[in-house]
Amino acid sequence: MSSAESSPPRGRLRLALLPLLVGALALAAGASAAGGEGWRALGARAEGPRKARLEQSPRWQGGSFVNPQQVKSDMWRSIIGMAQRSADVEPEGALPVDGGLAERLRLPPATGLRVSWLGHSSILIEMDGLRVLTDPVWSDRVSPVQWAGPKRWYAPPVSLDELGALDAVLISHDHYDHLDYRTIRQLGERGARFLVPLGVGAHLAYWGIPEARITELDWWEDVQIGSVTLTATPARHASGRLNPQSNQTLWVGWSLAGPSHRVYFSGDTGLFPGMRDIGEKLGPFDLTLIESGAYNQAWPDWHLGPEQTVLAHEMVQGELLLPVHWGLFNLAMHAWTEPAERVLAAAERTGQRVIVPRPGQSVEPDAPPPAERWWPTVPTKTAAEDPIWASGMDSTAR
Repeated sequence: MSSAESSPPRGRLRLALLPLLVGALALAAGASAAGGEGWRALGARAEGPRKARLEQSPRWQGGSFVNPQQVKSDMWRSIIGMAQRSADVEPEGALPVDGGLAERLRLPPATGLRVSWLGHSSILIEMDGLRVLTDPVWSDRVSPVQWAGPKRWYAPPVSLDELGALDAVLISHDHYDHLDYRTIRQLGERGARFLVPLGVGAHLAYWGIPEARITELDWWEDVQIGSVTLTATPARHASGRLNPQSNQTLWVGWSLAGPSHRVYFSGDTGLFPGMRDIGEKLGPFDLTLIESGAYNQAWPDWHLGPEQTVLAHEMVQGELLLPVHWGLFNLAMHAWTEPAERVLAAAERTGQRVIVPRPGQSVEPDAPPPAERWWPTVPTKTAAEDPIWASGMDSTAR
């Protein structure tokens, strides 16, 4: 599509999860809510045996978790970008949310594997008899408080009660758009079990989740639930509830390997060579759920960007790609439809299979629905106009 002319941002500046801006805004929100729910939503740090365990991780160095590859960000470039963002960072009208999910979930998937995209990185995965939910966010805003922060564009396609019984809730890291205090509390009241990266269990325990229902994993560690092995996979990102890169908790992706199917969920990540290791050790995958939105040249290592989403899919040996981490919140400066448009363009160039479901729509990779461009046509930038490439990656990998 053609390049869009830059225009000033519409409305007030939101609490965006940008690498170098969110800390100050979250601090203000947290301080104003001190003593209330907002303060509690900030979570807690690991102590005692939990802290001792995470300090034994090869990822823990010098008092925090670190990536094998650095994660770069440019504060000044981020500030300039906010003044030059697209005029279409949010939808103009209501989005076509699929309303039939609750009824559909009453029956098991015909093919043994079904995923339902609930917006952003919240996905219900039903695979080989297992039912898990990734990074659930049911709150109106991704923030420690509900009067400030990025607001969701549509209501959850299904209520937590309508989801039915869950075998586990998978958390990739503790940023607000992936670890939502209010949703975690509600799921905890329903008896949910949580699989989380090292250190994240401290937040959950602080919020009242019993320790017996919290399993913390380091990279490459796994747990067996029924006939499915769930493995915490490496990722290139950061973590923090107050400072988004305090890195006191780990960040992961997830591999689900059953007797008949395999699924990969990236969590948040920049591109890194270890994705090939994930594919070699745990793939090939029938379906990959890989983040594709909230990218910018100012933070090329935090998120993939659409073209690298498709490349990551190839690196982990995916068969069908479902791009996630877009279509629900305003977290960056690009047009809200741009991730989908650029993923499809990159996949067409490289011959990869992609499905982009509507919010609330279910996909069975063995019998995928027809492709549908359900979003409006708005001006977006192309890969040539706004290339996103992770630092430290050999350009020959493109």
